[in-house]
Amino acid sequence: MKIFAIAVNIHDHNHYDGRLHYQAERYTRRKHNLNDDRSRIENLNQMRGVINPDYSRNFFKEHFEPNLNAADIFAFTCSNLGQEFVIDLLEESLGETSFLNFKPDNLWDYYKTNKYYYIDHHQSHAAYAFLSSGFEESDILAIDGRGWQFTCIFIGKDGNIVDLSDSLSIGGLWNRLAQDIGFGYLCAGKVMGLAGYGKFNSEIRDMIGKYLNNPNHKLPDGARDILNRTPKEDVAFTLQYITEALIKQYVYPLKSCNNLCIAGGVAYNGYVNEMMAKHYDNVFVPPAPGDEGQSLGAYMHADYVLNHNVHYPDVYSGDSYIVQSEIFEGLVWENKDFCLLAKEVAQAIAEGKIVGWYQNKSESGNRALGNRSILADPRNPNIKDIINSKIKLREDFRPFAPSVLQEYYKEYFDTNQPSPYMSRIVPVINDKIPGVTHVDGTARIQTVTRDQNQRFYDLICEFYSQTGIPMLLNTSFNCQEPIVETPADAVATFNKCGLDILVIGNWMVTK
Repeated sequence: MKIFAIAVNIHDHNHYDGRLHYQAERYTRRKHNLNDDRSRIENLNQMRGVINPDYSRNFFKEHFEPNLNAADIFAFTCSNLGQEFVIDLLEESLGETSFLNFKPDNLWDYYKTNKYYYIDHHQSHAAYAFLSSGFEESDILAIDGRGWQFTCIFIGKDGNIVDLSDSLSIGGLWNRLAQDIGFGYLCAGKVMGLAGYGKFNSEIRDMIGKYLNNPNHKLPDGARDILNRTPKEDVAFTLQYITEALIKQYVYPLKSCNNLCIAGGVAYNGYVNEMMAKHYDNVFVPPAPGDEGQSLGAYMHADYVLNHNVHYPDVYSGDSYIVQSEIFEGLVWENKDFCLLAKEVAQAIAEGKIVGWYQNKSESGNRALGNRSILADPRNPNIKDIINSKIKLREDFRPFAPSVLQEYYKEYFDTNQPSPYMSRIVPVINDKIPGVTHVDGTARIQTVTRDQNQRFYDLICEFYSQTGIPMLLNTSFNCQEPIVETPADAVATFNKCGLDILVIGNWMVTK
């Protein structure tokens, strides 16, 4: 049975046919497909200014209608963000929306007609994480800002859903406070990076408590004054502290086995994921745990239920591209044997060069995992400031991740499990890598094996042989934009920022 899956979201469009994971922002070159003025979105009217409903309708007509006819089953889920627009799109395409009242009790519940297959937002998160994990049984935590019927659910090994939306409606608060302290809409990741600089603030704790106790989840009167007089980093630290405390309070008692899968936007919180790795023997977070992975979950759920098949999406599920030397016009370029290329690139990084590294298909999710990466020397104590100011052009407090050969990670980091998708923030126990050590002594690690990514692994091995350090600093290949998708995107970003070298496949390019 041929399945085509799509996430019906007003901004974060993505679809999946079992091979290609289309993440729309990579092609529109607009983060979350939003216009630039998104610093403060508090209601639907303000959202209209940054969301283009015509784009959403055109996307649907382009991707929904032809695949609806080509596939045996059209599987989908949707988001409550921009609910009015989402419902309009569904009514235009399907004619009726009664299925939106569907509220599952079990992970494997679904709503099906002869042509389409619908599951709830949080079911798609949960199915993607669980089926990707390879666990025979697992607890699942699906937690984000807004879903459809839920904002947070826990699923035990029996598959039954426990609705924690009232107790753990914390995801939306991250987005709210990210705006209130000046980072903008959908910028919770910046708040997490800032938390390492802060300290606990009881006034912020009380304000958050009132928010959580409010049935409509509104900040209390006087919140603006409290936020204005509190250092941003203390707001971030206190929010992180409360998030961890609430998860301990409401999730820990529900544990039903020794495995845990985590998905939803909050699954990008590496501090939480590492905390859970101390409570469970095995913790799995997939590479695209947020809404950008919803179509994967919808596809996998339908394939499992209808075809009795466990589909494992490739971590690198972007499109394929042929590279022509014409795109390097005005640059200096040479095509090299990969072994020689790896030696020269490793040497250049060891000498202080910063490299844009573009290989094969792009990663699913928001983390660069060695195919769309900016790479640098983790030994350099000044490298964070250099990359933030000259290449990424972003806030100076934001840290960078180490990509470490899996066989050596315990020599540098205090953690008990590999982290192949850069999902956990762990203590650093070696003083030789200040460039990837955050102010609080932690790092968000990616453990790399040759089976996972042969070229990236071999490059790190070459750097290790030259320096004795089995890792590279790794951050996403972008500059105030979504991660680069095409070779032309990579060249454009290389030209506009302070990168020293660009590698695309076997092409080595300089300015």
